[in-house]
Amino acid sequence: MNRRHFLRRAATAGAGAAAALPLAAPAIAQDTPKVTWRLTSSFPKNLDIIFGAANEIAESVKNATDGQFTIEIFAAGEIVPGLQAADAVAAGTVEMAHTCSYYYIGQDPAFALGTAIPFGLNARMTNAWFTAGGGNDLINEFLAPRGLYALPAGNSGTQMGGWFRKEINTLEDLKGLKMRIAGLAGQIMTKVGVTPQQIAAGDVYPALEKGTIDATEFVGPYDDQKLGFQKVAKYYYYPAWWEGGPAMHAFFNLEKWNALPKSYQQILANACASANNNMLANYDARNAVALKQLVADGAILKPFSQEIMEACYAAAMETYAELSEKSPSFKTLYDSQLAFKKDAYLWAQVAEYSYDTFMMIQQRNGKL
Repeated sequence: MNRRHFLRRAATAGAGAAAALPLAAPAIAQDTPKVTWRLTSSFPKNLDIIFGAANEIAESVKNATDGQFTIEIFAAGEIVPGLQAADAVAAGTVEMAHTCSYYYIGQDPAFALGTAIPFGLNARMTNAWFTAGGGNDLINEFLAPRGLYALPAGNSGTQMGGWFRKEINTLEDLKGLKMRIAGLAGQIMTKVGVTPQQIAAGDVYPALEKGTIDATEFVGPYDDQKLGFQKVAKYYYYPAWWEGGPAMHAFFNLEKWNALPKSYQQILANACASANNNMLANYDARNAVALKQLVADGAILKPFSQEIMEACYAAAMETYAELSEKSPSFKTLYDSQLAFKKDAYLWAQVAEYSYDTFMMIQQRNGKL
């Protein structure tokens, strides 16, 4: 056999052997597997800003992964009732939920601190506490034994105090009142004579219309106008001292989250952060317009009296002392927020408050 013939046969044999071997998948394919998740929301579709945050997250993730990671969105009630969204995630029924942590205080009062507590942080402080104050780590340490992981995914800003069928001027006016109110605010309201009711968003209007409840809080002018509360209760109070800056969260099944590639986890985190910022911006942009229209349509805008505010503040402080003794997790989270809040308000009154107050005076004097 001559040398040229030998080399040709060896090359042919080598090519055949290589063809028989399985080809290694490109690295990019290994890093971007096909993943399909389901997300259950605690909110109805007609609340386009809150419900829309879940759609925004899903769209961002889909685009960032070229369609490899898709999330199918379901409104409250389509898979589970709105107030059971996080439970469905923990059970593995769905991989993800968009909900409010404080819906689950029946399991542990510490859940309230993931959303808002009465006389707690405002929206800007809430975002700062989660992002730079250790809040996100503390929340997830609390959630991990429950098979959950969470990221902030929305904030409405300070809310309104809600709709009342009758005028509320004194503490006596609150006694015996049946009010839809979520979270720890309900427990605090009990101390001043209110009977709290926890009702999912889609069921609030008929309950108010039928007189099953006498009052409701929800979010703010934009959403309240959509839900039509002004048609069945004309007194519109402010502020919602129970929700100074309530956070909504994306809840993930912890096992499913941990199984994702790091790139997908980062994409999800970025999508939630964007939705978080955009929700607050949307409410800030639309609430003023809606408030003016509500008043034009007959809503009577009123502040809670100083008597009511002071009594509710005292009841809140008493409640937190009680809960801190019963729940170590509540105490850990509450102490962290309290320390953060003290410094945050020290700074806010020096710069933000003085600037905003001056500008509000210009607005009231017609100089803007």
